[in-house]
Amino acid sequence: MSRQLLQLIGNAIPNDHSKQVTSSYYIRQISSDNEIKVLDLGCGNGKSLESFLSQNKSTNWFGLDITDSPEVRSRNINDSKFYTFDGVNIPFEDNTFDIIYSNQVFEHVRYPQELLLEVYRVLKKDGSFIGSTSYLEPFHSFSYWNYTPYGFMTLLNNANMRLEEIRPSIDALSLIISCMFGIPKFTHKWWSKDSPINQIIEIFGRLKKLNKSRVNAIKLMFCGQFCFLAKKEIIK
Repeated sequence: MSRQLLQLIGNAIPNDHSKQVTSSYYIRQISSDNEIKVLDLGCGNGKSLESFLSQNKSTNWFGLDITDSPEVRSRNINDSKFYTFDGVNIPFEDNTFDIIYSNQVFEHVRYPQELLLEVYRVLKKDGSFIGSTSYLEPFHSFSYWNYTPYGFMTLLNNANMRLEEIRPSIDALSLIISCMFGIPKFTHKWWSKDSPINQIIEIFGRLKKLNKSRVNAIKLMFCGQFCFLAKKEIIK
């Protein structure tokens, strides 16, 4: 099955390393010294602002979310640019943003295809769409969907975006166990470094002398969440 996933997704499954990551990985990877305009789509408490500014002080950051959610209610940042929307129609002009960031949001989006078309619209030419979403994650905070890596790539393609890279995050079993116990403090490390099942897959890969892309594909088969980097395709 991992071979089939490799065939379907191709070069988007990287071969440089097979460590699990979180969405902040791509904030670091695509950081620039130039002034950039960033939209945090589904910004919740707005904490990504600090991550972007730590990489680039010239970041012009905007937060966008629905009017009310548990995450929005936890917000305590008052000096930034926060906007609300209806969950589909992004209230900005075409070709506005260099980066759109979405951390664990799309499993909560009622109309994902329609929203991805809006992401395409407001991204600048060659803009980047980065973030993470759920695959094998239990219900949480009014979530609607789980996405397979192939399914999410298909949605991106239908919105004229190209999946550049996809990487595994926490494995599904560890995520389920953490959720069962209310995400206790001792499980927090399972996001910041390889979670238990991912560690087993890593050892298996070394024993079988698998290349990094194959190890990544196996981890993606059994991940609770995955991270992505997509690019806006220019329609000629």
